[in-house]
Amino acid sequence: MWDSIEDLWTWLDANRRHGGETGLVLRMLKLTEEVGEVAQAVIGATGQNPRKGVTHSWEDVQGELCDVVITALVALRTLTPDARAAFERHLARVSERSLGTTAP
Repeated sequence: MWDSIEDLWTWLDANRRHGGETGLVLRMLKLTEEVGEVAQAVIGATGQNPRKGVTHSWEDVQGELCDVVITALVALRTLTPDARAAFERHLARVSERSLGTTAP
């Protein structure tokens, strides 16, 4: 998984239109866009828009959630070259705080 995140980050970094702080902010904002797509898929899967009805499946929601995770990990890689270690440290803290144990 982490090799793919690195490959995606490398590709995005090589093809970015904005550098510096603007590029960083835009990379972080991409996460908000992806979360919005999860919301849109949930609304579509539940048929909450009476004008549109059911337009998505729960499988679509799963895919959108995966896009959120991928985008978040690429954003994390944008902030640190050791995204894996940063993620594992944070997961261990959350696991300890929530479960009283450390993550494997």
